[in-house]
Amino acid sequence: VAKVAELITYKEKMKELSMLSLICSCFSPQTRNNLVCEFEDMEVKPINKRASGQAFEVILKPPSPVSDVAHSITSPPKKRDMSLDDIQKKLEAAENRRRSQEAQVLKVLAEKREHERDVLLKAMEENSNFSKMAEENLRYITKENKKITSRILPCCLRHSRLMFVICL
Repeated sequence: VAKVAELITYKEKMKELSMLSLICSCFSPQTRNNLVCEFEDMEVKPINKRASGQAFEVILKPPSPVSDVAHSITSPPKKRDMSLDDIQKKLEAAENRRRSQEAQVLKVLAEKREHERDVLLKAMEENSNFSKMAEENLRYITKENKKITSRILPCCLRHSRLMFVICL
């Protein structure tokens, strides 16, 4: 817990570092050697051992009582001993929740079955209507064909007698 508090403090203090003074220290050799930033619980010193760039040493001081209070993590409250009645009530509440959830699932399933039944009935009705219309259409076409045949056949027969007579 203390390390977490130190890490949080470190992150906050690093945000507070003046970026401008850090940049200026890179350009000015006099200030680079003397640059020491001190905060309440942290000290930043430059290290001149690196030729490729800047290096800094960050020294964290032991947390003060003030910062301990600010960053302390409270422990969860201790649970009290539960009586048999409390346990029984919780078990009954859990059973009621389970029954309620089960009833909701059954209700959803019943609604789905009802919807499926409605869709099936509608499909059967549509199929029945289509069959009736197809049958009616077939009867109409058959009736019309009979009418046409009854009109044309006598004409064809007369015409064929004429042709037969002409050919003789």
